[in-house]
Amino acid sequence: MSYDTQTPQVPHVAARNGLGTAALVLGIIGTLSGLIPLLFWLAGILGLIALILGLTGRGRVKRGEANNKGVTTTGAILGLAALILSVVGAVITFTVVNDAVNEIDKTIRESAPKDPSGSTAKGNAGKGLAAGDTAIYDDIKVTVSEATTYKPSEFAAGHTEGNKAYQVTVVIENGGKKKFDAALVTLSARAGKDGVTAEQIFDEKVGTGFSGSILPGRKSTVVYAFDAPNDAKDLSVEVSPGLEHEASQWELKVG
Repeated sequence: MSYDTQTPQVPHVAARNGLGTAALVLGIIGTLSGLIPLLFWLAGILGLIALILGLTGRGRVKRGEANNKGVTTTGAILGLAALILSVVGAVITFTVVNDAVNEIDKTIRESAPKDPSGSTAKGNAGKGLAAGDTAIYDDIKVTVSEATTYKPSEFAAGHTEGNKAYQVTVVIENGGKKKFDAALVTLSARAGKDGVTAEQIFDEKVGTGFSGSILPGRKSTVVYAFDAPNDAKDLSVEVSPGLEHEASQWELKVG
């Protein structure tokens, strides 16, 4: 009787290298995505998956179920790198967006009408200014003098016989770094207890108004004259220094 002494052949088991390969591919894509700040979200997702697959693949290598230790380790490392890049990209993206929002908000606030109340001379916030007071609009200052009697010429327009005429001096000072368009400045006036419109007087001495531009650090002075009822005791002068600013009012005593 003979015996077969040959050792039975162990069946060959295919290496399970799929996780390591997937980790490497996802790690590469995730790392490249992380180099673009706006794709931080993609880098984070792919990096996390690559890291998990890589660590799981290393477990298979230790158990002898896979033989691609280098590929698996590289995939896990790239996954971790993609996660780090995703955090950096998120910080950069959020910082840029926040700066852009702040810049837009600043532009909107700067283009909004400026309210001079609270910054006028002698604390006249919320009420009419007195003669000689100054309204401040950022870098622009507007000052209106007291009202004094004015004698219109015989060819004056805007003056009614029997009424009284008064003149005021308006000074605009440009304290900024850019030219100020004085042509946009407008004035109006009301007189008496009923607040009737005080017509602006035009003749060879008054009525031209502001024109041109005021250079930084310079002033412009213009004299205006208004027609008021004979019994008027006060003259309310309103000055608007342009479309971007609210008008200010000066309450002047006359009569």
